[in-house]
Amino acid sequence: MMRSELNELATFAIVASERSFTRAAAKLGVSQSALSHTIRGLEQRLELQLLARTTKSVAPTAAGAALLKELSPALEQIARALNKARSVRHRPAGRLRIVMSRSAAVMVLLPRLTAFAEAYPDIVLDVVTVTGPVDLVAGEFDAGIQLGEYIQKDMIAVRVTQELRLAVVGSPGYFASRSIPQKPKDLNDHRCIGLRLPGGPYRWEFEKGRKAVTVGVNGPLIIDDTHLVIQAALAGVGLGLAFEEQVAEHVAKRRLIRVLEDWTPPIPGFFMYYPSRQHQPAALSALVNALRLS
Repeated sequence: MMRSELNELATFAIVASERSFTRAAAKLGVSQSALSHTIRGLEQRLELQLLARTTKSVAPTAAGAALLKELSPALEQIARALNKARSVRHRPAGRLRIVMSRSAAVMVLLPRLTAFAEAYPDIVLDVVTVTGPVDLVAGEFDAGIQLGEYIQKDMIAVRVTQELRLAVVGSPGYFASRSIPQKPKDLNDHRCIGLRLPGGPYRWEFEKGRKAVTVGVNGPLIIDDTHLVIQAALAGVGLGLAFEEQVAEHVAKRRLIRVLEDWTPPIPGFFMYYPSRQHQPAALSALVNALRLS
């Protein structure tokens, strides 16, 4: 249905309900002549007289009454749908589709999830975990959480963690018969657990002062999740690369040994990102405020 036709039908319903062009014009905020022109145009297209008019009264014809009977429930349904849509803007409720890595879900979302769910019981977070950057618009996501370096320039980005550091770790059992690497290129003599990104295996990046080194590591395993990397490192498969926060407890309890620490400078950390600030749903605003780094 064309927008003009819907407007004409809604106008007809108001005139028929008010049984007065004067009252209907006041209700719609238009002139009586404009209202009469709209009704005449609708009647001409339908080739039906919908309203009987005298100088003193207006009433639906039989055809107009039949049309109004069918039309009124549909218009009421449209009005309810529009009110429901408007409520999304003002009341934190509804479903939000959020995309992030598993690491972001564990480090950013889960620690705040209980408090958020209790504060906003009418919001449902539909979380999809992926490896690597995602096009929010193409994927029909409301927002995402990603490392700052991977976020597109046209996105609104809100910091949700401090800067992070990567850590190279291995188990005591692994190092029982192997030397501790002193510089990144020593990794060529070690079994390393590769991390797969959408573009292929991640080349481990290191930096010390003004010197930057990238190492294409080799080993018996390539996987796409840092939590699995950590489990493999704990099992002695090889050296793994994960976020410092993820391995801190294992290192503190000597289940893992950290190496090359002076070669892993801070990286920007995680940000929540979304396409626009305009007409932002209340549910998304609530989530941004809940995850925003104070």
